[in-house]
Amino acid sequence: MKKVIYLLTMLISMAFCAQAQQFALPSVYGDYDQLTVYDSTSVFMEESGLSHVVNHRYVLMINATGCAHNNVVKVDYDPLSAYVEIEKVLIHRGDGSHDTLVWPDYENSSTVYDYVAPARMIYWGASQKMVEIGHLDPGDAIEFTTYRKGYTYALLADETAGEADPDARYIPPMRGHFYDIVPFWSSQPIKQKVYQLNILDEKKLQYHVYNGEVNSEIVRTGNDGRTLYTFKKSEIMPLKREARALANNDIQCKLLLSTSPDWEAKSMWFYGVNENYGSFVPTPEVQKKVNELLRPARTEIDSISILTHWVADNIRYAGISMGEGEGYTLHNADMNFTDRCGVCKDKASMLITMLRAAGFKSYAAMTMAGERIDRIPADQFNHSVCVVQRRNGRYELLDPTWVPNVRELWSSAEQQQGYLMGLPDGADLMVTPVSAPENHYIRINANTSIDYSGTLTGTITITAEGQSDASVRGVFSARQSEWRQNLEAELTAIAPNAVITDIKYTDPDRYLEQPVSITYTFVIDNYATVTPDEIIFIPLSARNFYRRAMSHLNFDTKPETRTQPFADRCSKLIEIKENVTLPYQYTQLHFPHIEGVADPAASFGCQYWIEGNRLTFAESLMFAKRVYEASEWPTFRASVIGQQTLATTPVILTK
Repeated sequence: MKKVIYLLTMLISMAFCAQAQQFALPSVYGDYDQLTVYDSTSVFMEESGLSHVVNHRYVLMINATGCAHNNVVKVDYDPLSAYVEIEKVLIHRGDGSHDTLVWPDYENSSTVYDYVAPARMIYWGASQKMVEIGHLDPGDAIEFTTYRKGYTYALLADETAGEADPDARYIPPMRGHFYDIVPFWSSQPIKQKVYQLNILDEKKLQYHVYNGEVNSEIVRTGNDGRTLYTFKKSEIMPLKREARALANNDIQCKLLLSTSPDWEAKSMWFYGVNENYGSFVPTPEVQKKVNELLRPARTEIDSISILTHWVADNIRYAGISMGEGEGYTLHNADMNFTDRCGVCKDKASMLITMLRAAGFKSYAAMTMAGERIDRIPADQFNHSVCVVQRRNGRYELLDPTWVPNVRELWSSAEQQQGYLMGLPDGADLMVTPVSAPENHYIRINANTSIDYSGTLTGTITITAEGQSDASVRGVFSARQSEWRQNLEAELTAIAPNAVITDIKYTDPDRYLEQPVSITYTFVIDNYATVTPDEIIFIPLSARNFYRRAMSHLNFDTKPETRTQPFADRCSKLIEIKENVTLPYQYTQLHFPHIEGVADPAASFGCQYWIEGNRLTFAESLMFAKRVYEASEWPTFRASVIGQQTLATTPVILTK
């Protein structure tokens, strides 16, 4: 089998091999570190779904950085679900000589090392095979071929585990099916990329190219009932990404392929995998804990909230191999409740189990944090959550991974992303809803006074809800002995000489009882410039107090237009008001004249007015969602600029 695939791959790349030896580097590539002259992948899928993949690449070094980045050929894989070989590694020197490092049956082949892959927080036994290339010079090239069979994720309970076939462990979880996500984009230029799939006609492959164009060819291979799909793209140049743009797979060219008929089929399969494994069967210990937790519950939402936040706060995020493998099967209640740790799927599994123990209908769901899920039912998932069916029949999303110390049950930082529920009758792909900005308000209220010497005294209070609450509450994420220092830093960031005489705040540990509220009492010498005829100052509340909760202020507003969609952290509403008692009565008010913004995507407005010896300042901003189209940038930008301008432009009052 492997020889057949090698032949297919070599036929694609032989012509490029000959050309590469004589390749003269065009100036268009001069600003990059390396050039992939060709990148060819051939896949042969068996009836079971087992796939054999050969990848052949020829990479030319342009500068010293490219040489340093390519001094090792490295292939990542999971030994539980994939087998990998580095079959060939050659160095083509710029002077025309060649070094053979790895070649089949070559007695002087370099050692192929197999190391445990570096990991952080998730330790699932991933490995890396690698060959040391050593020193390279600009103009040198490396050519290498790798072979892989298997897939990315393993199952805890593999229905093929008892088969005599030694390759049974490499058959994908959704047996008999194939999918792939092929990026036709790169951070370094590619002269030509080819992807081939040899597949049985009966598999009914569906595919689609997103965000660009790829040349395709479909050829029947003979009378064997198979078809060869070939996809090619030439001169792939890196995209100049705009700041805060969406993921590369959302804006650059990619190919999706799948034999799964639709998302409903995937949904039912996902449901069956976990029900058959017994992922959500409550143990007596779990049932006892649920009964204990729900004693104070009075309503349906009380019960859901109590259980969601218990799992969020008590199951630590730490992934270790706790079975035959990892992937779509969620660990069961006995394991999760005993170990009190796991990754997103384990936290979701624990919550589903506890909800079922409380009498709810609850199921697992998959989503893709940070990227779009497209309609071709390839496995575009990196995160597991759960859903609960309310008494009115409506399904509600819950995410115990993203809501520790967050007042929400579902993190609105995940709005506008695709998800798939694993239901007994199947479900279609859905998109998480936009959360209204008022669910994530930030309110800043100040009462201050300026005396004849320009000293500012008073109080300033910030309250917040939803994701804004979580951002403000982050000031308490350090050790308790550091709270005071962190709290003071938020005020001294905008008024370095502030003397803080008192800080009052809601109990950080009782975050479910009420939104966060923090009040400062302070004295700031020489805050305002006061003369016999005028006073000059910037209202304290206008100076971006608690910037940590205002992610929109991190955008670069210099570009007037965008071509790429972009994302903020979350929708939000900001309301600011300050009453300033002045040392004299003033009749003339000179303040920043900033045009208001009124748009469904973003808005901004501000006001100043004088009554007697009191100045009142009010500002409001609204950001309607998390993901924005490029066409919405002007109003988003104008709103941010409005806030930034108020923070740096003084008010002048004259008699």
